[in-house]
Amino acid sequence: MKILAIGAHPDDLEFGCGGTLLKYRQYGHKIFVLVMTSGQKGGDEMRRKREQEAAAEILKPVKVFWGGYRDTELKPYLNEMIHDIEKVIKEVKPELIFVHHQGDTHQDHRALSRAAVSATRYVRNVLFYEGPTTQNFAPTVFVDIGETLEGKMALLRAHESQVTKTNIEGLAITDIALSNAVFRGIQGRVRHAEAFMPLRLFINVGKKRR
Repeated sequence: MKILAIGAHPDDLEFGCGGTLLKYRQYGHKIFVLVMTSGQKGGDEMRRKREQEAAAEILKPVKVFWGGYRDTELKPYLNEMIHDIEKVIKEVKPELIFVHHQGDTHQDHRALSRAAVSATRYVRNVLFYEGPTTQNFAPTVFVDIGETLEGKMALLRAHESQVTKTNIEGLAITDIALSNAVFRGIQGRVRHAEAFMPLRLFINVGKKRR
C-alpha cells in the first residue's frame, strides 16, 4: 500500500502520525511525505530542512516532497495548494492519506486541511491527525504504536531546533507526544496510541475464499 502523509511544517506529521507511519513501513508499505513549508518562522530555513531530512533517515520514506510555500502564509494560496497536492497524489497514487485536522489554532494547519479535503476528493482513505494546537478533536480511529513509540520520539528529536519550542517552560515536544500517546492509548484500550478522525475510511475485506 502507498501512504502519503502531508504536513504544513517540518515535524508536524512526525507528531501527528509518526508512530503509525513507522508501523506501516515496518510491515512493508511505502511511505511518501509532503511538507508544504520549510518552517521559516520557527527557525533557520536550511536547518529545518536538514532536520526533516534527518527524520527521513529514520522513517525512510520513498520520497519527501516540498511544497515550497512560506510559513504562516498558506491561507491566501488555497487554490494553488489544491493543485499542488493533486500533482503529488497523481504521482504517488496513494491508497491512504494523513493530513492535519481543520480544528486547529494554527492558520497553516487549517488552510492545508481545507485544501487537502478538496485535493483528496477521489482518494478512498483520508484520515485527519492531531497536533499540539488541535482543538475539537474527537477521534474514532486508533492505532497501537507501542512497538514504534521510541521510533516516534526519535523522529521528533531529529527536529532538534524545535524540541523545546512548546511555549511551556520545562516541557519538551517529546513530553507532550508521550502524554498524548498515553491518553489516546487509554481511549483505545492500549498503552500507547495515535488517534485519527476519518474524512473517509474503507474497511477493506479480503478476497472471498473459494
